[in-house]
Amino acid sequence: MEVSKLGRYQIVAELGKGAMGVVYRALDPMLDRTVAIKTINMALELEEMGEYEARFYQEAKAAGGLNHPNIVTIYDIGKSGHVAYMAMELLDGKELRAMMAPGKPMPVANAVDIAAQVAEGLGYAHEHDVVHRDIKPANIMIVRGGLVKIADFGIAHMRSTNIRTQTGTLLGSPKYLSPEQVAGKRAEPSSDIFALGVILYEMVTGKAPFTGEDVTGIMFQILNFVPPPPSSLNREAPEMLDFIAAKALAKSPQNRYSDVREMARDLRECGKHVGQVEQVTAHLAPRPARASFDPEPAADLLVRPVPKTRREDAEPGPLEPAVALGFSRAFDSLDATMRLAAQTGMTREMEDFAKTIRMRIERGGAGTPEQARAFPLARQSGWSRRDKLIFTTGIICATLIGAMIVFA
Repeated sequence: MEVSKLGRYQIVAELGKGAMGVVYRALDPMLDRTVAIKTINMALELEEMGEYEARFYQEAKAAGGLNHPNIVTIYDIGKSGHVAYMAMELLDGKELRAMMAPGKPMPVANAVDIAAQVAEGLGYAHEHDVVHRDIKPANIMIVRGGLVKIADFGIAHMRSTNIRTQTGTLLGSPKYLSPEQVAGKRAEPSSDIFALGVILYEMVTGKAPFTGEDVTGIMFQILNFVPPPPSSLNREAPEMLDFIAAKALAKSPQNRYSDVREMARDLRECGKHVGQVEQVTAHLAPRPARASFDPEPAADLLVRPVPKTRREDAEPGPLEPAVALGFSRAFDSLDATMRLAAQTGMTREMEDFAKTIRMRIERGGAGTPEQARAFPLARQSGWSRRDKLIFTTGIICATLIGAMIVFA
């Protein structure tokens, strides 16, 4: 049935339909302003209707108390017949989802700015004990001037609420669920941080960090798969962005940002370096992307930080050029050999060796019986002076080569 009026609001046009209901453009005659009206889907079983309606009012209570530039403003809430509705500001913009395309990264500067604004809005919500639980591109609006607005706190979780979901039921989009949500644990502010990390990664690289043929495959990757650093897929991404993404996507909540506002500050700082990276990497080819897969059980992965595996994924740095081996001019004489002996504490041994050589040359023999046994060739008769010089030179060269091997 076509709706023409909800409460005091006059319906102008239908803007879209979602899983929970219809969104209309409407006119508020009392304040003479155009608003967006979100309704809850009433075509449900009675039991389901009670759950959805309770969650709908929860959204109004949560979002209605938030007043921040990066969060959609809620004006009013009401019920008309069997239709519950909520009036909110009408945004002149488009969903982030419409700005993202598979395989086409967004400009890094834009991606970082959008993520920073989302982080600032979430920081305000978390400060007021509101966890969104369903951060995804479809719930992020980009309006004129590049202002970011977080919408749809329909499944936001207030710590003081008594509304609970059925055990085992996952609220949220599978691609952006945190490991603890996949494991059936309660969503906390760190869960929103993880989802924002997924969006940031997807904006910068043009690829989702966790994919699969079905929901089960996606969840398995969320628990076990560590995606490659963004800079390996987009050369314009600065190294600092790798660290931000790694910290936001840590498997264990304890290893993520303790406060999403810290992430916002890091993103703002990162944005200052984006232009510099674009200039430096304009002539470079992207590094090969490498992912990491860990077969450990999910229970262990939930307490394991991503940065550790990031270090394992790090690309090896350039190797230092090998030093060419060769003989130094400092070792081309007996004096140099003696200097080396002095540095190594072998002066006395070298002096004895030199004395032995001189004795052999002067006597035409091998010196003492011990020296004769050490140099049997020297006892042979008929050695000329030339033979003795060649033998001496060979001994010295052998000593030099041995010293170089020891100290190489």
